[in-house]
Amino acid sequence: MTVQPIRLLGDPVLRTAADPVVDFDKELRNLVRDLVETMRNEGGAGLAAPQLGVGLRVFAFDVDEVVGHIVNPTLSFPDEEEQDGPEGCLSIPGIYVDTKRRQHVVANGFTEFGDPVQLVGTGLMARCVQHETDHLDGVLFLDRLDSAGRKEAWKQIRAAEWYEEDKPPVVKESPHSRGIFGLGR
Repeated sequence: MTVQPIRLLGDPVLRTAADPVVDFDKELRNLVRDLVETMRNEGGAGLAAPQLGVGLRVFAFDVDEVVGHIVNPTLSFPDEEEQDGPEGCLSIPGIYVDTKRRQHVVANGFTEFGDPVQLVGTGLMARCVQHETDHLDGVLFLDRLDSAGRKEAWKQIRAAEWYEEDKPPVVKESPHSRGIFGLGR
C-alpha cells in the first residue's frame, strides 16, 4: 500500500471514461489499497482510480466511518429527491461549490475479489457515490454546475495556487439530461 499522487484538473485521464475491470487479481487489490490509503491521507470522502492515473472502473469511499470500495459500479435511483450542498474534489483542491445530486442512490458492483456487492447510500454517501462514479465516466462535478455555480468555481480555480494559467483545464458539458439529475448546462 502506497500513497499515490493525485491527478489534478487538466490531466486528460480525468476526462477519459475508464475501462471495466476484467481481472480481479492482486494488481486490482493493490490498486484498491492505494486508493484507500491515498484517500485517507488526503482526508477525502472518496477517490476514483482515474484520479491516480489508472483508467479502471473502481473507487474507494470513506463516509461516516464506512470505508469500502466498489468495482464496475452501476447506479440506480429509488426516487427523484435531490440534495444541494457543497461539493469538492481532491483533483480540484480547495474548491467547494454547491452542487445538486440525487439524495438516494443504489450502487451495484463487485468487491476486489469479484464478489457482487450493493451499496445503498443517502445524503453524503449518495453524493460521494455519484461523484466517484462520475469520475469513472470522465465527468467532473464542475460539469454539473449551473452557470452561476460554474462562474464561482472558476473564480476559485483561477485564484488557486495549483492553477496554471498557460494550461487551462477543459470543462465539458454533462452527458446526462438535466431533467433526470437536476444538472445545470
